[in-house]
Amino acid sequence: MLTEPDTAEPAVTPSLAASVIPGLVWAFRLHHDGSAEPLPVDGPIEFSHDGRLWLHFNLGDTRVRSWLADANVPPLARQLLLSKDNFQQLHVLDDCVYGVFSDLVRDIETATEDTGFLRFAMTERLLISGRHQALCATDAARRVLEGGYRVKHVAELLEKIVDEVADTMDRMADKVGTELDEVEEKILAGEAQSDMRASLGRQRRTCLRLHRQLLGLRVLFHRLEQRNVDHLSPALRLHAARLAQRLDGLDHDIVELRERSRLLEEEIRFKMEEESNRHLHTLSIVTTMLLPPTLVTSIFGMNTKGLPLTDVETGFLIAAGLMIASSGLAYWVMRRSGIVR
Repeated sequence: MLTEPDTAEPAVTPSLAASVIPGLVWAFRLHHDGSAEPLPVDGPIEFSHDGRLWLHFNLGDTRVRSWLADANVPPLARQLLLSKDNFQQLHVLDDCVYGVFSDLVRDIETATEDTGFLRFAMTERLLISGRHQALCATDAARRVLEGGYRVKHVAELLEKIVDEVADTMDRMADKVGTELDEVEEKILAGEAQSDMRASLGRQRRTCLRLHRQLLGLRVLFHRLEQRNVDHLSPALRLHAARLAQRLDGLDHDIVELRERSRLLEEEIRFKMEEESNRHLHTLSIVTTMLLPPTLVTSIFGMNTKGLPLTDVETGFLIAAGLMIASSGLAYWVMRRSGIVR
C-alpha cells in the first residue's frame, strides 16, 4: 500500500536526549562525509548534533511505546511503528517516508525461513526502525556500517537495508539451487528415493515463502516508481526503479527454482511409479507361473475316491513333474504373448 497524505512533522522534544533511550538495540550517527559512528545504547544520545541518526529498536520492549510518543516523526508513522500490521506497506508524506518491510528472521548463526517484519519511519535527519524478532537485513546493514560502508543520507541507508533483504534471499536461493543440483545428480544416477521427495517439498516451500515476500516488496517499489515524488527532498528519495529491478530479477530466479523443484519431484514420482510397476509386473509373472502347480496340488489334495496315481509307486514324482511342466507351459505361453521378455 502506498499513500501520500499531507501531515506535518511534530517538533523535536528536548526530553528525548535527556536520558537513556529504552529498547534501543543499536544506534548510528551518519556524518556528512558518509561515515557512520556507532553510538552507545546505554547512554543518552544527542539529537541536536549536525549528523543524522539511525535508531533501531526492539519493539517487544513495552518502554519503547512511551518513548515513541515524543519521537520526531508524524503521528501516522508513529502509529504504524507501534501497530501489529503484518503486511508490507509504504507511505509517503511531504517530510517523512514510513512503512513495513518483510525480512527473514535470524537465529544465532544464520537466516531461517521464518518471516519477520521491519517497521520504519524516515525523516531527513532520522531513521527509526524496529522489529519484534531479530532480522537478517538490519543486522547485515549494521555490520557493513561498522565495516566502513558510507551512506550519503538516510534514504541511502534504507536502500541498503532493502538490498540486504534481497541479498539474504539471494543466498537462500543459491542454497536451494545447490540442493536441487544434488538431487538432480542422484536422479540421473538412478538413486531416486522417497526421502528426496520430502527434500524437494521443503525446497518448494522455501521458494514459495521467498516468492510471497518478494512479491509484496516488488509491488511497493513499482507503485513508488510510478508516483511523482519530486516534492520530496533528495534525502528522502528512494531509487525505486533500481530496487524494483533488483527484486524483479531475484523473484524471477526464485520462481524458476520453484518450477524446477516441481519438475524434479514429478520425475522422482514417475521413476518410483515405474519401479513399482516393474515390481508388480514381476509379481504378476510369478503368480501366473504358480497358478498351474497350485491347480495340480489342489486336484491331488482332494479327499475323494478315484484320484489318479494313488496306487502308483511313482505317483508323487509324476505329480511333481506335472507341476513343473504346468509352470513351464505357463512361462512359454507368457513368452509367446510378449508378457515376459
